[in-house]
Amino acid sequence: MEQPNKKLENKGVMSRYGLIVTFLILFSVMIVFSAGKVIFSDEGKKWREVGEKETVIKDRVILPTRGNIYTCDGKLLATSEPLYSIYMDFWADGMQKDTLEKYVGPLSKALAKKFPSRSANQYRNLILSGWKQREKEERQIEDYRSRGIDKKVTLRSRYIRIIKEDISYVDLKEIRTFPFFNFRSNKSGLIAEEKNARQKPFGNLATRTVGSVYKDLEKGGASGLELKYDSLLRGVPGVKNRQKIQGKWIDVVEIPAEAGCDVVTTLDASIQDITEKALRAKLIETDAESGTAIIMETKTGEIKGIANLDRVAPGTYYEGNPNAFSYMNEPGSTFKTVTVMAALDDGLITPTDSFYVGNGLFQYNGKWVRDHYWRQGKDRGYLTVAEGLAVSSNVVMSKIALKAYEHNPRKFVEAIDRIGLRKQLKWDVPLNGIEGTSVIRYPDDKKNYWSKTTLPWMSFGYETQIPPIYILMFYNAIANNGKMIQPFIAKSFIKDGKVIKNIEANVVNPKICKDTTLSQVKKMLEDVITEGTAKVVKSDYFTIAGKTGTALIASNGGYENYYVSFCGYFPAEDPQYTCFVGIRKPKGPPSGGGQAGTVFKAIAEQTFMRNVRLTPADCKPDSSLQKLPPVKNGNWKKSETVFEALGLNKFNFSPATDWVQIRLDSLQYYPKELSISGKSVPNVLGMGARDAVYLLEKSGMRVNLTGAGKVTSQSFAPGTRVNKGTTISIVLQ
Repeated sequence: MEQPNKKLENKGVMSRYGLIVTFLILFSVMIVFSAGKVIFSDEGKKWREVGEKETVIKDRVILPTRGNIYTCDGKLLATSEPLYSIYMDFWADGMQKDTLEKYVGPLSKALAKKFPSRSANQYRNLILSGWKQREKEERQIEDYRSRGIDKKVTLRSRYIRIIKEDISYVDLKEIRTFPFFNFRSNKSGLIAEEKNARQKPFGNLATRTVGSVYKDLEKGGASGLELKYDSLLRGVPGVKNRQKIQGKWIDVVEIPAEAGCDVVTTLDASIQDITEKALRAKLIETDAESGTAIIMETKTGEIKGIANLDRVAPGTYYEGNPNAFSYMNEPGSTFKTVTVMAALDDGLITPTDSFYVGNGLFQYNGKWVRDHYWRQGKDRGYLTVAEGLAVSSNVVMSKIALKAYEHNPRKFVEAIDRIGLRKQLKWDVPLNGIEGTSVIRYPDDKKNYWSKTTLPWMSFGYETQIPPIYILMFYNAIANNGKMIQPFIAKSFIKDGKVIKNIEANVVNPKICKDTTLSQVKKMLEDVITEGTAKVVKSDYFTIAGKTGTALIASNGGYENYYVSFCGYFPAEDPQYTCFVGIRKPKGPPSGGGQAGTVFKAIAEQTFMRNVRLTPADCKPDSSLQKLPPVKNGNWKKSETVFEALGLNKFNFSPATDWVQIRLDSLQYYPKELSISGKSVPNVLGMGARDAVYLLEKSGMRVNLTGAGKVTSQSFAPGTRVNKGTTISIVLQ
């Protein structure tokens, strides 16, 4: 009896096992069927879209790194650096309400202390309202779900901006140490959105010429070189998807961004600084409305320094308008050289032809022409063409024009055309309207009526509008043996470290006049300095040739205030540089030589001396000196080399470090060791730019340098703890 019972028992076990296996098979089939339905049906497509929306943000633009702008000697004028916009994702997987409420107070206080654009209470309310917004969205999602409504809830609490301003990488590292933000991002919800921002390491140096970009960098350049070459500088945007993986948002790059080209300019940082300082000093002294100064290499056309300063407050001047191109003034006496050149080249006068000037008054067609000395009442008799240009006689110029062109004024304008002053040119700085062009009328001009007195008045620089850049170009052509070249600023374009294009000067006119005319005009311009209106411009170091200009400014149908200018080149016998200086509405007696000319002289002498190279023998101190020449702090070994070459006495010293402070008396130099540590800000006071920048960058800091000479101040005190990547500003004088 036991055997049959055992068989029945085994049969029952197998039946139950079969049922389980059958159930598992059916369950597996159902899973496979459901999976297939999700994969291939419309419902699957819907749920994939929902999942993707929750975990993937598609097609976000990657802004490319904008190209840098450099001086000709490799110094940065404009560059891009990363900034970060700070947001919170209140749907972060690990964020907990009780933890947030626990830390929101300390977090708000830390944020308010670091970024005071909001108070601690405002930060607290902003963060808590973000969490309340999430709770509201949760309730709405649950409500839709319970009612079977297939509608997506917009999750506004997923991306709430916490800090108003964009912050640096150093600041980002710091806020990640704040309470709550020091948790992983899937718990804190901290999101740092990177973007590029434009910085100018040299501050306002050549800032109007370099230009600006829009606050939204995606819009590109707004003015200056930034606008002119925006298509090259901006690069090509890329595409990324922002994907949520394990509760953390990660950027997945689909198409990488392509960085923009770098632009290398012709500007020389040292000459640019010299130019700006000389112009600013004179503008402050004369309380002028504005001014411009431009210096270029004679043979290449490269602009080495360009300053455009406008008064924004008493004694305060900043780069504003592109004055070198936008001063659409009557040029005044700098145009007299054009008149003389035209008449000489047409063979209608000679340098020794003389004209009666008397007491400096001459009436033509009922209108008086006056010389600047006419009130003196002195009869000067006759002046030659050369003498008339030297003393800047309006009467001589008007009589030259009438003798040469009274019966054929068109020939005068044709001579100006032959020189090249009426050619329409495009410049590196974007302009509007007629800015940057010469407006010189001609006899049949319907827009600018040619009156009976236009010819004599045009001869000394009225009834025309010529911006400074054209005057500079004309005088440079004289210095350059008659070859007129267009001044330019953008020198080359670099992509991925390789030069893709070099720029050379555009030849406007290969020969502005005959060689005999040119030599005669050159001699007359030298006489302006030695015997004429620009004696104050004469230098003890080299010869200068040029011409002063003083013109009344047209205003409301009349004339008021003055525009003074000087344009010339140096050294006169072998010109290396040509320079123009113009000042609008200076206070005091107007003087092209005494006001604009002295700025020219300061720029010229400092630029010239900058390039002087002396031998060690030339530098040895005279025995009459009571003190040794001062030496900058810095590298002791390099200083020792100089001392030995010049035969200067030094204290025998073997410091443990190469870096020292140096003091001196009448006998010798004494070094004192400087403590240099990578953990603290080094003391660079009294050092030259090279040593100072080397030490600061070696310590992990970025350097913003202003001025020339030796360091007189640094924005972080020596010995302060170094934060890697922090920007330190140093001023040299």
